[in-house]
Parts: sequence; structure tokens; C-alpha cells
Amino acid sequence: MTIETRLEAHESSTSTFMPSAGDEGNLYRALVLRRQVILAALGLTLFASLCVDLALGPARFGLDQVVTAIFTPGAVDNSLRVILWEIRMPVALMALVVGASLSIAGAQMQTILSNPLASPFTLGISAGASFGAALALAFGVTLIPTLVDYAIPANAFFMAMLTAFAIHLLSMRRGVTIETIVLLGIAMVFIFNSLMALIQFFASQQAVSAVVFWTMGSLTKATWPKLGIAFAVLAVVVPLLARHGWALTAMRLGDAKAESLGVKPRRLRLEVLVMVSLLAAIAVSFVGTIGFVGLVGPHIARLLLGEDQRFFLPGSALCGALMLSVGSVLSKMILPGTIIPIGIITSLVGIPFFLFLILSHKKNAW
Repeated sequence: MTIETRLEAHESSTSTFMPSAGDEGNLYRALVLRRQVILAALGLTLFASLCVDLALGPARFGLDQVVTAIFTPGAVDNSLRVILWEIRMPVALMALVVGASLSIAGAQMQTILSNPLASPFTLGISAGASFGAALALAFGVTLIPTLVDYAIPANAFFMAMLTAFAIHLLSMRRGVTIETIVLLGIAMVFIFNSLMALIQFFASQQAVSAVVFWTMGSLTKATWPKLGIAFAVLAVVVPLLARHGWALTAMRLGDAKAESLGVKPRRLRLEVLVMVSLLAAIAVSFVGTIGFVGLVGPHIARLLLGEDQRFFLPGSALCGALMLSVGSVLSKMILPGTIIPIGIITSLVGIPFFLFLILSHKKNAW
């Protein structure tokens, strides 16, 4: 059921029952309060997951010790403070930032393309980033000469943005529909997967192992500088997307109705595509390929909070961050003493959940 259909149903019901203006105001305030409570609950759950993530590892700590170390670092033992703040905190926070970035990117791709399958993973942006990183890992190729020390993330970022730009250029051709754009993204996935296979065929066994591990996605190499870059991009992009909140909500009614409300769909689609591609490219370039967060996170937020961007945008960020944080916790708990690559966890959790979304009666939300 589309937003348009919902609005028509709502108009039909209001014409039948004719509630007073006061009743409508009370219903709206109750709806807003409900959504605010859901966002607060997601935030508290996310903080709890962060604390559990920090507590787990070769040396385990109590949650009370973790909370104390977060808010009053000087009150805990020096070794505990070093382990939490220097080793575990960048990894745990990177999970939140990357999860939020990928989920927001997926949410806005689904919005501007009106397609529930749109995400950085399905549109080929993640695959492009993987190919760029593989070039550096297997053959030492640096696509941005000035960033030799950061060849892997720089290559991944360059190829991810190049993929997004190619999709945009192809979408500008006459007669190209939104469905065609999604198909172009899927074609990009197959192209880059073929190129990845070619790289692995010619690369040494050691290089192949490094490429395969990178494509699994891992948070273990997160550092404070990398976290700072990823967070800075997220902090810049989110307010820009929020500024287009009303227009993005209107886009769910379709291009024709959005234009009648003063929105310029083609221009907005380009601006949002650039911003979400930047989010996805930065996230993937630092932690590798992580699938399904940008696909499932927005669906969870949509089911809980609806389409209103005032709540859907922060809800998508919280759901994506929570999904990756819980994945980080599970990666430490499944095999004690071994950290399973986070991309494997998100796929194992995301695939059945996504199948549930498809087969569930709630699929009529689209």
C-alpha cells in the first residue's frame, strides 16, 4: 500500500466519521509521542549494546566497570581504561557510525528510487569499493597517488564514487526509468564480481586471502583517525538530508505528485544520490563490504516509525547502528576467543530477516 493509497483511505475514513479538529490534534500528538518514545527506546538499546560490546573480548569486564570507564575514565584502573578507550572503543564506535551511515544511505536510496531493494549493496556501490580495495591488496595499484599510505580505503572510496557517478550518468539518458536505474546497479554488481574473480585468478595465494578477508567486512582495524573521518562525513551529510526532509517525504507519493507540491524530483534525486554514495563509500572503504545493513535497517525503521523523514531518518540511523553493534557482539560470542568478520554476521542475520519482510503481510507497506 503506497502513501497515496493510505492518504486516500484516511480521507475516506475522515469523511465517514468526521472527527473534530481537537480529536485530530490529539491523534497527531499521540502519534508523535509514540514515535519519540520508539526513538528513545532505540537509543537506550543502542547504548546497552555498546556497553556489552565494550565488555566482551579476551579480557571481560562487568557492565558497571564499562559504564564507569565511559563517564568517569579517571575512576577506573589504568589497564581497564587503556583497553576500553584505546583498543575497543574505536571498534565499537565504528560499528555505530558505519551502521548508521549504511542504513541512512539505504533508506534514502529506497526513498528516491521508490524501490524496497535499493541499497549501497544492491546498487553496486559496495561491489565497486571491493574492486578498488582488491586492486591495492593484490597488485599494489593506487588510484589516488597522493594517498599511498591509505591505498586500500582510497581505492575503495574512488571506485565507489565512480560507480555512483556512472549510474547517475546512465540514468540521465532519455527513457531511463527508476526501475532501469536499479537494474543498472544490479548489472554493476555482476561486473565488479567478475572483475574480482579475475583479480583472484591472477593474484598470489596470500593476496587472494587478503582480498577474501577484506570482502567479508571487519571492524578490527578501526582507529580513531578513521573513526573521525567516517563520523565527520556522517555529521555533515545528515543535516543536509534533514534539510530535504519534507521533499523526501513527498517523493514517496511519486514524481508527479511531488512536482505538484513544488519538489524537483530529478534535481533532488541527484543531490541525495551524491550524498548517500559518499556515506556508503566512506563506510565501506574503512571496514570492507558489509551487506544487508543498508537494506534491512531502513525497513525496520519504516515499520516502527513510518515514512515521515523527521522520524524515519534518525530511526534508520539508530536501527542500522544497532544492527551492526549487535552483530559486533555476536561476532565475539559465537566462537569465544575468535572474532568472526562482521559481514558474515550481518548476512546470516539479514538474509532470513529480509525474506521474512518479503513474505510477511507487511510487505504492503510499499
